[in-house]
Amino acid sequence: EPDLTSPQLVKSYLHARLAHLEHEEFHGLFLDTQNNLIAHESLFTGTIDSCAVHPREVAKLALSLNCAAIIFAHNHPSGYPEPSPADRAITERLKKALALIDVRVLDHIVIGEGTSVSLAERGWI
Repeated sequence: EPDLTSPQLVKSYLHARLAHLEHEEFHGLFLDTQNNLIAHESLFTGTIDSCAVHPREVAKLALSLNCAAIIFAHNHPSGYPEPSPADRAITERLKKALALIDVRVLDHIVIGEGTSVSLAERGWI
């Protein structure tokens, strides 16, 4: 089980899992009330520059895993990790949908080639 006790460790773990992919993948780290990892799931797979994300499917999985919080992540195959307006919009949609079932969205990390951007660190969550 990965050590995910700090934002930097979470970023390093996700970078190792996602940075090399040639298509966009949207992942979720499902956490318990103590922020321990319950499951790491690849939720949606897309193309080289986009990925459709469905809040309903995320909510179903969150309920089935009985998680308390989620950290989202996806890669940008271009290598440039700057979050797009669409990235910010889907994060907001997920946050609102999951709030209805008492699941907190702690972060959404966009993985680039050598670096990543945390929406939480930017104050966007």
